[in-house]
Amino acid sequence: MVNMRVLVTGGSGLVGKAIQEFVEYQPSDEETWIFLSSKDADLLDANATKKIFDEHQPTHVIHLAAMVGGLFRNLKYNADFLRNNLLINDNVLKCSKEAGVVKVVSCLSTCIFPDKTTYPIDETMVHNGPPHPSNKGYSYAKRMLDVMNQCYHDQYGLRYTSVIPTNVFGPHDNFSIEDGHVLPGLIHKAYLAKRDAVSLTVWGSGSPRRQFIYSRDLAKLIVWVLKNYSDIDPIILSVDESAEVSIKEAAEMVVKAAGFTGPVEYDTSKADGQYKKTASNAKLRKLLPDFVFTPMQQAVDETVKWFADNYDVARK
Repeated sequence: MVNMRVLVTGGSGLVGKAIQEFVEYQPSDEETWIFLSSKDADLLDANATKKIFDEHQPTHVIHLAAMVGGLFRNLKYNADFLRNNLLINDNVLKCSKEAGVVKVVSCLSTCIFPDKTTYPIDETMVHNGPPHPSNKGYSYAKRMLDVMNQCYHDQYGLRYTSVIPTNVFGPHDNFSIEDGHVLPGLIHKAYLAKRDAVSLTVWGSGSPRRQFIYSRDLAKLIVWVLKNYSDIDPIILSVDESAEVSIKEAAEMVVKAAGFTGPVEYDTSKADGQYKKTASNAKLRKLLPDFVFTPMQQAVDETVKWFADNYDVARK
């Protein structure tokens, strides 16, 4: 591809920062990358979104911007998650079409899959039943991105697609204990527990299982999708099924990385959420069989170090 102008929405977040780091490591004169943050435009506002597209005239878009949060924030604000994400997605795809964007890659989540399903889940199962009720607003809004991609292709012949990563973590994450996702929340709590010489409390039983993907691995894969993946249907970007771990095992990795030697307790009065969301990456492996994922302990080590080194400026 020649003379790509890639607009990345949500460019200051976890995945956006990882993509920026990746493309800056191997710059190309034939590519211009623009990373947007919420300070550049309110994507809930149709006019503001159009203005930013008019200003930058992208040929390609990686759409990461979303209202996001962990289990407890989703439970509290399901209506907000639904409405805000629907608005953001509609504005971005509409402006992409009007600006003549060749390709849009939008980011979904494995939480969009049906709550009652068989495992492993794959790309054909997205719309087979209701998602888990804890995050139904966010899940249905993200599902509609897949529907919109299909409709834009049917009506206009546009090649808009989406990726479905499993649980992402890494530098520049939101490490909020109350509103963030499980792994960055654990990293923050372990940091405080070590600093204050108190016990580390893990919310829930520790038994739910997750596939975690390092943001730096995901960045490489999303850029590959932008340049090489031609389907409209989504593609799951995930570590192998054998790399799935329990929350307890993830907590133990954080404890090791943080050098925390105090007691670890599990607060079973807190909800566990969905027990498992095991995803198949067979489609990815067929297209990209030799991709090597960063070992999870190494990725956790690097993330814990980044958080400690950047504690004063990290989102928390």
